[in-house]
Amino acid sequence: MPALILPWLDTLARGLTQPQDGGAVDFSRPVGEPALVPADSVSWRIFKNPVALFVGGVTAVLLEFGDPAVRTGVWEHSSFRHDPVHRLRRTGMAAMVTVYGAKSVAGPMIEHVVRLHEKVKGIMPEGQTYAANDVALLTWVHATAGYGFAEAYAAYVHPLGDKERDRLCREGKTSAELYGARLAPASWAEMMQLFESKRSRLEGSPIVFEFLEIVRHAPIFPMPLRPLQRLLLRAAVEIVPGWIRERLGLTAEEGLRGWERPMVRLVGRMADRVLLRSSPAVQACVRLGLPADWLYR
Repeated sequence: MPALILPWLDTLARGLTQPQDGGAVDFSRPVGEPALVPADSVSWRIFKNPVALFVGGVTAVLLEFGDPAVRTGVWEHSSFRHDPVHRLRRTGMAAMVTVYGAKSVAGPMIEHVVRLHEKVKGIMPEGQTYAANDVALLTWVHATAGYGFAEAYAAYVHPLGDKERDRLCREGKTSAELYGARLAPASWAEMMQLFESKRSRLEGSPIVFEFLEIVRHAPIFPMPLRPLQRLLLRAAVEIVPGWIRERLGLTAEEGLRGWERPMVRLVGRMADRVLLRSSPAVQACVRLGLPADWLYR
């Protein structure tokens, strides 16, 4: 398994920093410039793990799609249905820049995303209007990402305590405000309160299952690792809160079988110990004058 997984991990890391359509980011420059999030943060520890990122990212999208406005905006204004790999790479790169990129790189990138979101407006099937830069929608998207990455790491890599979860929320406030998510949770308790407030809002949709089908068959992993891709997809469904799974119409069939959870944890912990010099995490450490293996000690 390691012989198959390690090349994929390295390929994934390069894909996040060297998109095929250009716009590569050198996370090792400018030398000495800090990121929006400090190097000793919980965020830097979590985001270095590609398994947690993949699983948590899928979980976040499932949660986002529970909100009809977010779901309609993404589905009507995104290239995901036509080119899911490209879309996932661009989204992954944005996350990497937000966490590991120098402030002089992250700031302009976020401003660019905000300008793009200004154009995302429309009418939902029910007749209500939506706008991507609506503070409530931005807050939900930010919160679902934080929840997805935290739960994926805690479930499949290493447990997170309450203080670490609270710290993760605080670490995300700076970027959240830059994106326009001014009401983003500042603690895990606030995160849970936000989720509870969505009980009357979240709903199921065939789009949720279309999304899962696209990710299940998209060439994200090399062919020998496609079974792992499908396994991690089920791992993402597994950590969606139970009441939301029911609301979305997701059954036990979409989640993990009993024997699969230890396997996902094995892969997640393996990925957490592998130093990939092409990864944004390692490059960012080098930028700050830290040892390349600083996050892996």
